[in-house]
Amino acid sequence: MQQNDAQYEKMIQTPIPRLVSSLAVPTMVSMLITSIYNVADTYFVSKLGTQASGAVGIVFSLMAVIQAIGFTVGMGAGSTISRLLGKKEDEKAQQTANAALLSSIILGVGLGVLGILFLEKLMIWMGATETILPFAVDYARYILYASPIMIVSFVLSNLLRAEGKTKLSMVGILCGSVLNIALDPLFIFVFRWGMQGAAAATVISQCIGCAVLILFFWRKKTIIRFSFRYLSKELSIYKTFFGNGMPSLFRQGLASAASVTLNHAAAYYGDAAVAAMSIVGKIFMMVYCVLIGFGQGYQPVVGYNYGAGEYARVRAAYRFLMTAGTIGMSVIGAGLFCFANVLMRQFVSDDGEVIEIGTHALRMQSAVMPFLPLGIACNMTFQAVGKSVKAAFLASCRQGVFFLPLIFVLPRFLGITAIEASQPAADLATFLVCIPIMHGFMRRLCKTKTGD
Repeated sequence: MQQNDAQYEKMIQTPIPRLVSSLAVPTMVSMLITSIYNVADTYFVSKLGTQASGAVGIVFSLMAVIQAIGFTVGMGAGSTISRLLGKKEDEKAQQTANAALLSSIILGVGLGVLGILFLEKLMIWMGATETILPFAVDYARYILYASPIMIVSFVLSNLLRAEGKTKLSMVGILCGSVLNIALDPLFIFVFRWGMQGAAAATVISQCIGCAVLILFFWRKKTIIRFSFRYLSKELSIYKTFFGNGMPSLFRQGLASAASVTLNHAAAYYGDAAVAAMSIVGKIFMMVYCVLIGFGQGYQPVVGYNYGAGEYARVRAAYRFLMTAGTIGMSVIGAGLFCFANVLMRQFVSDDGEVIEIGTHALRMQSAVMPFLPLGIACNMTFQAVGKSVKAAFLASCRQGVFFLPLIFVLPRFLGITAIEASQPAADLATFLVCIPIMHGFMRRLCKTKTGD
């Protein structure tokens, strides 16, 4: 009880810039390390050839599906738990967490079994060409074996963030990702396991990271406890957190669909285009995941304070996220624009076509980076306050409402340039949609506080 009260006071009394920063920095580090591991994976695998690089892009679509399930359950339960803790409804928060863990295990096992049964067809559906397919199958098989562990890890890390324990979440993710980076060159080059080595490194590191996260709960360093006595049979609990998780499902699920569609569109222009867009995707995701990490540190602050009726602090947190995020993305975008060619050459030094396509795509994406924070702020805010329908729509805009139509239509007129430009155009369109929606919500929040 003392731990619960201390955490409550921290979340509703600590000055907003300090509170958001204290929660966001560990989350940003977690996301950055995860992204670095993804980029390192691509880097080491790219040494095996263009087809191997393309296979990483194909399996990245599968990883996006796993993330979609993990974030749907984890962030849906997390946003629910933050509001419940803000209202001091601790018992219901415990029930929600236990229901989320059970759901993650069931969904992870189901995905793994189905994926392995239809593995080759799944890789072809995700965009693998005949030459890329053997590499993709070797990599994906191990990822599917580990899918239950990966989904549970996503859920546990989000539950830690929901109660404001972002440092513990960071440690768990850090252990797995650093180990993965160390094992990649060992398994791929020293043991000469090739693509299977990269996959094995991922599986082992994910298991270790998950074990560390479980240890925090087992040693009672958290408010959340896992016990059969908290496992409720009330369907309303599952309905609530799955409903709150819908924005994450739309965001991550559409990211997977977008990745598959991009692979198919790029395959029309050859393996070089698939490899180039795979590399660009990993570089951009390293930046985008840092922004998402900032948003995930911001989200429990909004959830706690909205649940406690502290609306002025919700508005202050939003302003802080937008100011810091826009400045940060502007600086990073300028750097990536200037050094796009140099970055691409670090991955593929002997394939001029891959470098050229990747450089153009990375520069276009860099140009719209200052517009990205508003989309994250919108999505995270509405998910945190329980407005799941609006959050789901906003989560659908970037990859669904805008990107998918653009990637289907534009290549008919612009060729390979459309492959490079569709995502930046979708990001800009999402920014324009978010402006009036977020402005209206903040105005209504202000009136609610003053009694209007």
